[in-house]
Amino acid sequence: MRLKHYSIRTEQAYVDWIRRFILFHGKRHPNEMGGPEIVAFLTYLAVERNVAAATQNLARSALLFLYREILTIELPWLDGVQHAKRPARLPVVLTRDEVRRVLDRLDGTHRLIGALLYGAGLRIMEAVRLRVKDVDFERREIMVRDGKGAKDRVTVLPRSAIAPLRAHLRSVHGLYEQDSADGCGAVYMPAALERKWRSAAREWGWQYVFAAPTRSRDPRGGVVRRHHLSDQAFQRAMRQAVRDAGIVKLATPHSLRHSFATHLLESGYDIRTVQELLGHSDVSTTMIYTHVLNRGGRAVRSPLELTPIDCAEALVAEERIENPDGSTRLRAVADVGIERIAPVPEILDRDAVPANYRHRERCNQPGDIVAADEIFPSGQIERSLGAENEAQRKQRLRRESVVIVVIRRAVRSTHGGITRS
Repeated sequence: MRLKHYSIRTEQAYVDWIRRFILFHGKRHPNEMGGPEIVAFLTYLAVERNVAAATQNLARSALLFLYREILTIELPWLDGVQHAKRPARLPVVLTRDEVRRVLDRLDGTHRLIGALLYGAGLRIMEAVRLRVKDVDFERREIMVRDGKGAKDRVTVLPRSAIAPLRAHLRSVHGLYEQDSADGCGAVYMPAALERKWRSAAREWGWQYVFAAPTRSRDPRGGVVRRHHLSDQAFQRAMRQAVRDAGIVKLATPHSLRHSFATHLLESGYDIRTVQELLGHSDVSTTMIYTHVLNRGGRAVRSPLELTPIDCAEALVAEERIENPDGSTRLRAVADVGIERIAPVPEILDRDAVPANYRHRERCNQPGDIVAADEIFPSGQIERSLGAENEAQRKQRLRRESVVIVVIRRAVRSTHGGITRS
């Protein structure tokens, strides 16, 4: 398995399932067994143990490896054994508020890992295996090496994570210097890279971003070194944070990655961009998140919600503001709460007309209390406050790029000015 560069997790799982298979049949040697014994074992797992489909498929793969690669016994019929059908379940996605509540209840390194899972769309093992050299602060990018399916990809480094990540790396560098002084500074390297760059394992750039607090003995060679942080430690911290946040969803670390994808699509990013950031080979894998978008009435608006809103009833509060000259003016805050999701290229059809007037016409609302945001596929947010230069600047944008108009909250003053709140 190591010659084929299988991960340590796969190695341990295969060995465990082969051991279980042998014990199930009274410690008989696999050479003495064949098709009936394999089918009996897989059936036992499905019927008696009621294991998940993914677990049964893992056991099947382990036995296939045993007979083909170790015993060199071809079992052509085994390829014909059906994989257990995995139920089609939609991913568990947290709302933006739920993500905030979970992250607020994670501390220190776990808080930083959670921020990268949600802010960069990383899998938990991609996060804990991250190397120092793969974080580009200048370009605000993270290079994910050898991700799922042995694929590399580039994803975003959240701006808000830069400062805490720099501070964290200063702490990790202290551990690295101590390990180097003790002769334990060589980090684990894939076999091919270790042969090619023999000194790389001791370089700072190859160290783990999330280094374990203590050294351990590598089961692959018995070398004492500092490994990366345990993913199980973060899983425990995540479970506790979800409970403390009062969230009843069955959220896991992977739910943060699901939320990353879903929230990008909600913000207008195209499916291909999200596919690349997630590292999916097939866009159909990414399409599962469009099903999540259709849940909860996100894609289909209730007729009740489409009923015109009385703007007078939307008035929330009034406040008197002092002008620079000492006079005062009355400002009203209104919660309009209107949302329109539709391609609207005609929104930019006329030149030199303040953008908010065009929004007002489309949304059938009095202009003195309406302000709007235009959200583009790039994720850029343009605010229209009715200024001529604002309208002219918008004319330079491609018409077909306007995909959504949202009107949520605006304020007006007695002088007619519109301010986004």
